[in-house]
Amino acid sequence: MSAFETRLAELGVTLPDAPAPAANYVPYVQVGDLVHVSGQISMKDGAFLTGKLGDDMTAEDGAEAARSCAIALLAQVKAACGGDLDRLQRVVKLVGFVNSTADFGDQPKVINGASDFMVEALGDAGRHARSAVSAASLPFGVAVEIEGIFQIK
Repeated sequence: MSAFETRLAELGVTLPDAPAPAANYVPYVQVGDLVHVSGQISMKDGAFLTGKLGDDMTAEDGAEAARSCAIALLAQVKAACGGDLDRLQRVVKLVGFVNSTADFGDQPKVINGASDFMVEALGDAGRHARSAVSAASLPFGVAVEIEGIFQIK
């Protein structure tokens, strides 16, 4: 088990199999030592985590949804690394989309669920640049979608 996966296990997290794409795109593209991972949507126990922040979800609910996206992102990175998560050097950037009402302004608090998880799971390698933006809607009505850029060796 890799050092990162040992830390994930300590957190009670087992990475799922990397989710398959839902349309005509690939789950990730590697360019040099960077892996660009397609947007991962919020899910729990195989079901979509749906809702609209500022309407039927709190920022705390959204942060949990963002955390689920971070776990799926790491599953994609593990797949890109041929199953060896120790090839991950760092999280470079996350871009988070929050399904929210027009007056909801806590998108950063929501995406903190992913950012905090990356640092908790990966230590300094999890520190990253980030954007957190609102979306009027997201696929399947999910609460959060996050894409990422990762450096691997």
